[in-house]
Amino acid sequence: MVCHGLLLMLHRAGEIELPPVRYTPPNPLAKRRPPVAMLIDTTPIRERLHQLQPIDFQQVRRTADEALFNSLMEHHHYLGYEQPVGEQLKYLVWAQGRPIACLAWSSAPRHLGSRDRYLGWSAEARRRNIRFLAYNTRFLILPWVTVEHLASHILARMAKRLSEDWEHLYQHPIYFVETFVDPTRFRGTCYRAANWIRLGETSGRGKDDHTNRPNRSIKEVLGYPLTQRFREVLQEV
Repeated sequence: MVCHGLLLMLHRAGEIELPPVRYTPPNPLAKRRPPVAMLIDTTPIRERLHQLQPIDFQQVRRTADEALFNSLMEHHHYLGYEQPVGEQLKYLVWAQGRPIACLAWSSAPRHLGSRDRYLGWSAEARRRNIRFLAYNTRFLILPWVTVEHLASHILARMAKRLSEDWEHLYQHPIYFVETFVDPTRFRGTCYRAANWIRLGETSGRGKDDHTNRPNRSIKEVLGYPLTQRFREVLQEV
């Protein structure tokens, strides 16, 4: 795939000319069926945070409950479900025997200007250490759950266990997490309440851009270190 991408890049730049495509193999991922809706209890939950305790986290990646996670994201998150790529973890958050929230984490984007400037790492350090970052791709509080401070509480609890869970599955820890917030829709209040830091904004061009012109909405970039030594360990080469 790396060689294929390099050849395409050279072809688009006019450095080489590739022969016409003779055969395109079927891609089952391109026609993936969306997750089906699952019947669950949608009775409204309106309580104080302390009344909802205990709140439990379940990592469902590669478990029987992954289908429930996918279904909830598909039918209740405004972006729907999207199959993550690379390393990834999926969490269901439970209270009173019912799911109340979902979080998805995946490998971090390789190039992110505001994040890279904040970390102060070199290109070589980024290449070697990008695997120690995780990206919060989805965060969903189910629409029938109205509990003040729940979202920031979940983010704070998540930060305490994510690295250990990641190391259990992928044999390496996580030192820094990040996410994007669309300011036309959200203010990112729950992230800020959980002490996430505003790092800057995206360029609005996307990872596969070849025009150097914005082609999508600009997002705020928020980050959170999982260790006090995050810059030291991420700048190592």
